[in-house]
This record gives sequence, structure tokens and C-alpha cells, in this order.
Amino acid sequence: MDVHVVARQGWTVSAIARHLGHDRKTIRGYLSGDRSAGARAAAGEDSLSPFVGYLRQRLVDDPHVWATVLFDEVAALGFDRSYLSFTRGLRRHRLRPHCEPCSVSTGRDHAVIDHPARGGGPVRLGGTPRPARLVAGWGAGASAGGGAAGVGEMARGPCRQ
Repeated sequence: MDVHVVARQGWTVSAIARHLGHDRKTIRGYLSGDRSAGARAAAGEDSLSPFVGYLRQRLVDDPHVWATVLFDEVAALGFDRSYLSFTRGLRRHRLRPHCEPCSVSTGRDHAVIDHPARGGGPVRLGGTPRPARLVAGWGAGASAGGGAAGVGEMARGPCRQ
């Protein structure tokens, strides 16, 4: 529904806002031309732009330097935003140079370990009894449920009699 068409048909700003589920100020912005549907307002100034030259040179010197190290360096130089804003800026400015050995592994498994399942049966949590000499040193009595007998009882469970 075009806001301008229904406004020319005599609809009030409040009626258009109720019908579309928007705020009245938003509808007034559409009608006055201050806003356009689907277009987001530009974000504020780019806080990383003063450091782009430094970061570019730093990444030419060492393309594998960690982003956390770079963040600490630009924070010391006056960057006052969060780490997430910093890494978003690194991606937006495309500062990290391409490294062929690093990009080869993208999109495939890095380590595939083939091993058989343990025992073939279901895994029971808490089913491994603890050695009595370890349990005795913990200082938990039978009432605390920390003894070796308590562990075995928990593994069986009350409904598996």
C-alpha cells in the first residue's frame, strides 16, 4: 500500500499508521519525503577510518597478526569502540590481505578422526564409578550423595530396578 495514494484519498496520518502498523512519525516522514520505505538511515561516521592506513601497513608487514593484537594497538592509539566494531570495520574495509595457504582450507573439514563408538551401547552419564581412595578425600559423606555407592546408585537410577 502506497502511503501517498491513501493520503490523497483522504486518510488521516493516524488511520494510515494504524492500518500499516507503523508509528505516526514514520508515516509523516514518508509523506514529507524525509524518509523512504525500505531505506535505512546511514550509520554514523566510520570510527575505524582514521586507523585504516596504520592497519593496512601493519597487515602488509604481518598478514597473520591476530585481530586482538591489532585491536589493542589501535585502542592505545585512541580507538574507542568495541572489539566487535573493530572486526566489523576490518571486514568492511577489506584490510586483511589474501593468503593462499590459509584460504585453501576454507569449506572443508580440517580434521576427520575415524573412531568406533564406545562399547556400542548407550552412554550413561555418571555411570563410571569413582575410585574409593579419591572419593574419601573429598570429605563428602553418604548423605551428600558423593560416595562411590551414591554414584553407582545414580547411574542405575530409581526406575531401573
